[in-house]
Order: sequence, then structure tokens, then C-alpha cells
Amino acid sequence: MRTTLFKEVGYSLSKLVHDVDCGEVGLPDIQRPFVWKPAKVRDLFDSMYRGFPVGYLLFWANPSGGGRQIGTDAKQAVPRLLIVDGQQRLTSLYAVLRGRPVLNKDYEEKRIQVAFRPADAKFEVADAAIRRDPEFIADISGLWADGGSSRRFINGFIDRLAAHREAAGRTITEADEDRIAENIDRLYDLQTYPFTALELSASVDAEEVADVFVRINSEGVRLNQADFILTLMSVYWDEGRHQLETFARDARRPPASGPSAHNQFVEPDPDQLLRVAVGLGFRRARLQHVYSILRGKDLETGEYSDERRERQFEVLKEAQAYALDLQHWHDYLKALVWAGFRSGAMVTSETTLYYCYALYLVGRRDFGVEPRRLRSLIGRWFFMSALTRRYTGSPESVMEQDLARFRGLETADEFAAVLERIMSDTLTEDFWAITLPNELATTASYSPVLFAYYAALNVLDARVLFSHLRVSEMLDPAFDAKRSALERHHLFPKAYLKREGIRDRSRVNQIANYALVEWADNGAIADAPPSEYVPTFSDGFTDDELDQMRYHHGLPPGWETAPYEDFLEQRRQRLAAVTRDGFASLGQRG
Repeated sequence: MRTTLFKEVGYSLSKLVHDVDCGEVGLPDIQRPFVWKPAKVRDLFDSMYRGFPVGYLLFWANPSGGGRQIGTDAKQAVPRLLIVDGQQRLTSLYAVLRGRPVLNKDYEEKRIQVAFRPADAKFEVADAAIRRDPEFIADISGLWADGGSSRRFINGFIDRLAAHREAAGRTITEADEDRIAENIDRLYDLQTYPFTALELSASVDAEEVADVFVRINSEGVRLNQADFILTLMSVYWDEGRHQLETFARDARRPPASGPSAHNQFVEPDPDQLLRVAVGLGFRRARLQHVYSILRGKDLETGEYSDERRERQFEVLKEAQAYALDLQHWHDYLKALVWAGFRSGAMVTSETTLYYCYALYLVGRRDFGVEPRRLRSLIGRWFFMSALTRRYTGSPESVMEQDLARFRGLETADEFAAVLERIMSDTLTEDFWAITLPNELATTASYSPVLFAYYAALNVLDARVLFSHLRVSEMLDPAFDAKRSALERHHLFPKAYLKREGIRDRSRVNQIANYALVEWADNGAIADAPPSEYVPTFSDGFTDDELDQMRYHHGLPPGWETAPYEDFLEQRRQRLAAVTRDGFASLGQRG
């Protein structure tokens, strides 16, 4: 019979904060960015002040604990306990009591400032007006700042308040002073507020910890293996954790000067970047085994080794440095642009973007694929993966299988052959002729098959319908007007179809009834049937230009007067054919 997996331990708030300071309790701010709103932190202190319970904390005994220094700054010992649940709560308490900044969701350091009005024991979120109001302690962090008694703080506050009231023609009575002093003392004594912590045994593995978390915290988000690996990084390689943070932060804002991770495609989170580094370093997509490896565990014997852990972290360090190299990052994103994908607005799966980046790095570092050849390979691989939703559903399993195909290979030709074979086996004649046209029978505006078609238009240098402007120009993310320069137009307008008795949205709003036009043309077309507006908008174009336009936009001959259902079926086939031509053209561009 298995013994209980946890024990219950009581803490005072001051003991918790002290244990974080000295490294007894690991509080990795990377595990999740601080997402509590200031009002929630205010309410936490108000509840504690009133003596209400504010929940438990869940710790996990670190099986690799010891006296080894952590991080490059060697600021503390390896934590004995890692926090699993209650991180936001403990972060709030620690940040306020110590006056420390926290990371917000944009990876910016911000101070949490909670205000307190001693006259009536009211908590508020500090703002400009409160900071100017002498009735408030604008930032309660100052109460515990020097670690001394509260008496000097109280006397100073009362003196300032008395001077303010006297200047306003009011007085502060002894009763006021007693009440204010009592309320500040009570706030100061929150250091003794009792917390209950559940400490999970070191024998509990990561999967069990995640299960415990879910079972006892119905509002929690299930911890994944990336959470655990990031926690390990905060213990054994603090610098690496901050590298991921910095890259994620820089990708979110344009640089003031110099190179940056900022781009038009994606704002990565640390755990997503970690997956790329793990894919490159360990050729793994499932993080469960990687977590065990990084703890120094022998997967066969179950034994832990400090030496093994250090070796595996060296592998991760090298892979992460390669993945976060700005030249590699932007060269990869150029491959997506080369493949017709102009920005993140055309990417429906960020997982696909990161997994393709991992494969790009494997080809570049481990197989030495020549840059132009690699751009072609990965550009087409991304096109195929996005179009077929390769990395949705069970992405880790599929990526694990893809990475396994490279084991035992040595040359760039072998690497390329694997990718070429998979693309050929996936994009078969039946896919282009049957599967893709059927998938185009959808009304979803945010669809991978639609964006793959747009990418094909970019690759084929297509013009916008009834325009001399290129689709690629109008899809450029540099265009950022209030109204999009390019709009999806109903070829058979909704009002016209309604007059014809066709009201079913699944038919009216099918992808096959849309085409890209300039927004001014969209407004001018309004509700006119195609038999009326097509001749007008065709003026000014040569026959060859109109033929090219009809080809690129999948418009069959005589479509303007065709029965609507026939038009949809024929256009789906033609859109699939254009998408196929765009993909085939990538193989010829080099």
C-alpha cells in the first residue's frame, strides 16, 4: 500500500517570504507571467486583513535539492520546495511585502502598488489621485521595507496627516490617532497571517503532480511538461530561463535600434521557444521524457545522477543558443514569406510555425543543408503542413514521428529526401482533386485551406480581381489603415442570392463565393449580380489580363450567368488547382 503523497505544513506569511528570499522555496516567475489584475491583489490583502482564508499553497519537494548554487549570479541555494499551485498568490504577497517588481503578460517589469486608508481600513489600487491624498498610505510595501517596528511609520504618517488636516482647517483627534494606529498595526501584523501548504513528496513524478493539481484545483489550467522544464531551468540554469524571457519580450515590440526578435508573424512564449530548442537538441517533441532526462534520470534504471543532469543541460544550452540566434530566426521567417505567407494573419497554427522552425534548425545545424535549398525545403514543408493541418490534433505525436525519421541519417541529401518523400506521399493526386475541393466547401474565414490559396496567389504573382495591384502588395502587413486595403467580396452578393431564394449561410458564405478585391470596388459592386458588374469592371483590361485574372481567381468560363451551385462546385476545383500550381511553383523557384 502506497503511503500518502503529501504532508500538511503551516507557514506564517513572514516565513514564506523569508524562505523565498533565502532560496528554500523556488518561485520561478517564468513558470507563468504574472496575470493577476491589481484589483485582485488588493482584494487578497483585504481578505487577509479581515481574517478570511485565502487558500492553500501546493509545494513539490525537489528531488535534486542540495547545496549547489543556482543561476549565473549564484544568488541562492537550490530550492528545497518548488511551488506548483498558488504561484500568483505567493508572487503577489512576496512582491508587495518586499516592494519588488513582477513580470506582466508582456514580460515588462511592473510594481504592484496597493494603497490603504487607515482611517477606515479601506484598500485601493494606487492611482495618481490616491498618491496625492495624505489620507492614504499610497504603497503599503513601505510598511515592511526596513524590517523594523511599525511605530516610527505610524508616527510619521499621523504627523503628515495632522499637518494636512490642519492646513485644511480640520483637526485629528486622539480617537482618530488611536484608530489609525490600531489599523496600521493590524496591517503590519499581516506578517503573521497563517497559511496552509501541502508539500508533495519528492517521489511524486511530474505526471502525478499535474494530476494532483487538476484534481484539487478545478479552476486551474493543467500543468504541462513545459511548465516543469521551465521550473527546472529556474533552478539549474537561471540564465537560460531569462534568455527565453528576453527573446519573448523583444518579439512583442519593435526595436528602438539594432537587431531584434520582433517580426510580423508571431509573439512567442517561453514554452514555445523551449519546444523548438528541445526538438533541435534532443530530437523530441514529447516533453515528458525530456523533463526526466533534464532531472538527471536514467530512464531504464530510474536512478538520478548530477553528472547526467549537467550533461543534458549542456545539450539544451547549445540547442537553445542556436534556436534564439536572431539570424537563424529571421532566415526561417523569410522562408515563410518566400512560400507566400506574408504575416501571422495567414497562419492558423502557431504550433506548425514552431515545429517547422525546429526542422529548419535541424537541417541547418545537423545536416548542413545549403541555405537556399533549405529555404525551399522548409518553405514548401510549411506550406504543406499548414494546408493539411499536419501539426493539429496530435501535434506532439506527429512531430515525434517526423523527428525520428532523421535518426541514423548523415547527409543533407538524406535529410531533404525524407521531407520530399513525406510531401509527395501527403499531397497526392487524390488530395488535390478530391480532398482539397471538399475542404473548400466551408464558410470558415480563418481557414488554413483559404490562406494556402492566398499564399499560392502571392507565389504566382497574381493581381487582385479587377485591379492592376498584386495580391502580395495588398496583403503586406505594412498596410494598416482603418479599413483593409483588400476585402473579400461575395461574387454572388448576398442580397442577390436572397432574391433568388438562396438564404442558407453555408451556401451563401462559402469560400468559393469570395474573391479578393480592393475595398473601393467592393463598395461599388454592392448588391449587383455578376452578370451586371463584371462587364463594367472588365473595362480597361486586355483579354490576356482577364484570362489571367479568371485563372488566378478560379473563375470558370461564363461563371457570371452560371447556376449558383454549379458555380460553387467548379470554383472549388479551380481554387484547389491554383493552390496546387502555387505549391508546384515553389519547387521551381529555388
